[in-house]
Amino acid sequence: MAKVLVLYHSTYGHIEAMAEAVAEGARSAGATVDIRRVPETVPEDLARKSGYKMDQRAPIATVDELKDYDAIIVGAGTRFGRLPSQMAAFWDMAGGLWATGALNGKVGGAFTSTATQHGGNELTILSMIHNLMHFGLTIVGLDYGYAGQSGVDTVRGGSPYGASTVTDSDGSRMPSEDELGGARYQGRRVAEVAAKIFG
Repeated sequence: MAKVLVLYHSTYGHIEAMAEAVAEGARSAGATVDIRRVPETVPEDLARKSGYKMDQRAPIATVDELKDYDAIIVGAGTRFGRLPSQMAAFWDMAGGLWATGALNGKVGGAFTSTATQHGGNELTILSMIHNLMHFGLTIVGLDYGYAGQSGVDTVRGGSPYGASTVTDSDGSRMPSEDELGGARYQGRRVAEVAAKIFG
């Protein structure tokens, strides 16, 4: 049985919802799953004034616990086409794990949210994947076995690189069932691959 960490940063709750779906998918493959979030670096008073979702249930992650998992699936919203500083800061503190190769061979994946379909949806996932590859993780994306990422009949996130959602510029659009389905699918696939490697 694989042990999976879903590690995320969510400003307004979109990525939090996607993280829950990723975890659900991993559990459906028999994995044990923990959901953690990275520390918020924005001062609390500014976060409240900016409408950040402050009541997230997931506990704060520590760098040291990363080595305890077979797979790590990372999620964060875009910041100008790349991973946000909160997620970058967390991984920047993990140099000791990199130096010792503590994460080499583990399985990883990434998911994101953007305001528009072309607002960094793929680039943000790729920026997280690049990070994970430096730590030695083997990446599992959102393969085309998940048909819900295809079609132009509606606004939809998702790409071969990972699950995603499109929030609209005011953040009013929460993940659709197709997008949550992609997150579940990717979570399941990551857990399946980890089980084959570490089973």
